[in-house]
Amino acid sequence: MIPTTKTTTEHYRNLTNLLGKEYVKGKVESSFDFLLIATQGVNANIIKNFRDGFNLSLEATARMLNTSEPTIYRWTRDNRNLDRNFTIKLFEVADLFLYGSEVFGSQENFFKWLNLPNAALGGMEPQALIEIPEGISKVKDILGRIEYGVYS
Repeated sequence: MIPTTKTTTEHYRNLTNLLGKEYVKGKVESSFDFLLIATQGVNANIIKNFRDGFNLSLEATARMLNTSEPTIYRWTRDNRNLDRNFTIKLFEVADLFLYGSEVFGSQENFFKWLNLPNAALGGMEPQALIEIPEGISKVKDILGRIEYGVYS
């Protein structure tokens, strides 16, 4: 694959637009900005934008974010702010999905890849790693290798 032509600035602008400027209050120029924004608090309704942006079911979203469907429903119904760690996880997954879609040229191609066994992951599907600590960074590393033609 040819490296993507999107700049980091464009990537984070797209991420902010996807999740909603009304929820992502502050400028995102790197993944470190997720920490500051998450500490300030983010409304749970950002989850709807995340789901809509990637066409995800509530079940799949809850599984990836290590919570339950009823919990997500209550948070959004009550219009509450998410806790910091949950918000960071949401940002990291959204960032990964956007990056993967850029690398593969479409969300459809990226989501197909997510569900295929991967030799670089010991035969595991990348999707399975999203739910576990450090899994997102491992999937992101492989995407970087694919983007630059290093991964076979």
